[in-house]
Amino acid sequence: MTEPIPQPAGPGDRPPPARFAYDAHTWKEIAHLLTNLPVSIVGFVFTVTALSVGVGLTVTVIGLPLLALGLTGARQLGRFERARARAMLGVRVAEPSPLPWRRSGGFWPGLWQAVKDPVGWRTCLYALIRLPWGVVTFTVTLTGLFVLWPVLAFVVRAMADVDRAMVRGLLSPSDELERRIAELESDRGVVVDTAAADLRRIERDLHDGAQARLVNLAMGLGLAKEKLLEDPDAAASMVEEAHGEVKLALQELRDLARGIHPAVLTDRGLDAALSSVAARCTVPVAVTVDLEERPAPAIEGIAYFTVSELLQNVSKHSRARSASVEVWRSDDRLFLQVRDDGVGGASLDGGTGMRGLADRLGAVDGLFVVDSPEGGPTTVTAELPWRDRSGTPAGKAPAKGASARGRR
Repeated sequence: MTEPIPQPAGPGDRPPPARFAYDAHTWKEIAHLLTNLPVSIVGFVFTVTALSVGVGLTVTVIGLPLLALGLTGARQLGRFERARARAMLGVRVAEPSPLPWRRSGGFWPGLWQAVKDPVGWRTCLYALIRLPWGVVTFTVTLTGLFVLWPVLAFVVRAMADVDRAMVRGLLSPSDELERRIAELESDRGVVVDTAAADLRRIERDLHDGAQARLVNLAMGLGLAKEKLLEDPDAAASMVEEAHGEVKLALQELRDLARGIHPAVLTDRGLDAALSSVAARCTVPVAVTVDLEERPAPAIEGIAYFTVSELLQNVSKHSRARSASVEVWRSDDRLFLQVRDDGVGGASLDGGTGMRGLADRLGAVDGLFVVDSPEGGPTTVTAELPWRDRSGTPAGKAPAKGASARGRR
């Protein structure tokens, strides 16, 4: 059996091993260590000046604004250091979330947010301890270029690893919570945009569909009223047409209400609602729902509309002969899987609404995975957080499958 060719590690976490023959990566590390001293001098002077002036004048009115300004400047210093480490050391560190100036509620709350900013304080600590380290790296590297040439690459790698550890430890976002806050801020915008688009769709459907039919109905009944005594036969014909318009308007209103939130989902849950959706699909669909209890209404609604949209794609684009829908729970997650034996080629960029589904699931901390090679089959797996009917996260529950990836 042919051995698989090992793939090179990414530049972010695993630089190539140090060698006696210097490569481009080693020269970048040498340049980084030599520039540590001038950069650390600038950072040290700025930090000491900003902190001493700001803290020293806190007894006055301008003390806190100066301290906040200094910490905001420290943030920019950290941004520069992250960029330098990214370019010369290959360290991939996420940028911290910006200060929430607009949501702070005024000048003084915003000022207090800047004063207690953990990112600014950790950057100040980084700048203070970097000066002695910058002296060490500059001296050892410069001397080693003339004295330690045979082993300098290994010495440089050891000092560069210390730099990498310092950048990751002090200049990375505060913790997982900050990263989640940034994700939720982005997801909130997706939710707002999705809700606005749904409202526009409902307004358009009402205006172009049921409202137009009701206007025609009112006009037809008005004409029938005028002809009731003069021409009863014509009036009866108009009433018959109006009766047909009423039926069509009622059907459109039912379809619109089903699109907002179907009654069968509220009354009987996902099993019956998905079976109803599958019955309207143009290909035979086998539905399997393995849930011992119903999830929260919001999660249930998202699951329903996700499967409904996917089955619409199966009807319109897949050219499949059969499809299946599986719904199950694993621990505190709800999994949906839609398969079809069509032509494949589906993707998040295919213009079939899957990107919108992925954004909607991402907004509630869900996942959306599409596996659709050319020629088929297509498997779409969606994962949602499980919440019980009270809206709180559920505890552990009997699992049908270990994960979505295990089912594919």
